[in-house]
Amino acid sequence: MSIKVQHLSKYYDKQKAVDAISFEAGPGKILGFLGPNGAGKSTTMKMLTGYLQPSSGSAQLCGYDTQSQSLEVKRVLGYLPEHTPLYADMYVKEFLTFVANTYGLKDVSKKVQDTVELVGLSAEQHKKIQMLSKGYKQRVGLAQAIIHDPEVLILDEPTSGLDPNQLTDIRELIKKLGRNKTVILSTHIMQEVEAICDIVIIINKGQIVANATIAELRETHQLQSLEEIFRKLTS
Repeated sequence: MSIKVQHLSKYYDKQKAVDAISFEAGPGKILGFLGPNGAGKSTTMKMLTGYLQPSSGSAQLCGYDTQSQSLEVKRVLGYLPEHTPLYADMYVKEFLTFVANTYGLKDVSKKVQDTVELVGLSAEQHKKIQMLSKGYKQRVGLAQAIIHDPEVLILDEPTSGLDPNQLTDIRELIKKLGRNKTVILSTHIMQEVEAICDIVIIINKGQIVANATIAELRETHQLQSLEEIFRKLTS
């Protein structure tokens, strides 16, 4: 398994943000990671990426421990946070070249151009990032997450700010990436989960309350709507 989480917890004083959760994820399946605000979803994703140290438990990406082998983890991980930090004064290609050089990639110019075309930034590649719409900034964020061809992708609200046409394009790209990578996708849009994800994990009050395929969830709860299932498990 590319992602292995065992009894992962995060406490803030006496508050349990994440309470001893365990799950696994492998390539070829896109995992939807869902939860209401304050459920521990973002905290979990930050621990998986190594940006936040757990209070207890462990997480491994491609066999590397997220705390003791952080450099190795960053090589195999692509991360798109909810609020993507971008250098607004840089041009799109300039920024992606900077990211590619940070990873020590070979044939940087070709890698940048291939990534630009893959995420649909060709028409915007010579603009400054600050000039882009929110949707195109999101594409730049996705480009920096995948430019080094990572084995694991963690995407937090990847379609935020996209118009319907862009939404369709990015959904198809995520599904394409999910064929041979391990992808965790966090979103509040249930239709997006139904369109993209193979497996769903729902976290509520720091604990996993569901870990199954959408079909299994519908059968277990005798409900067709994922939104209704979500409300039932988190209300």
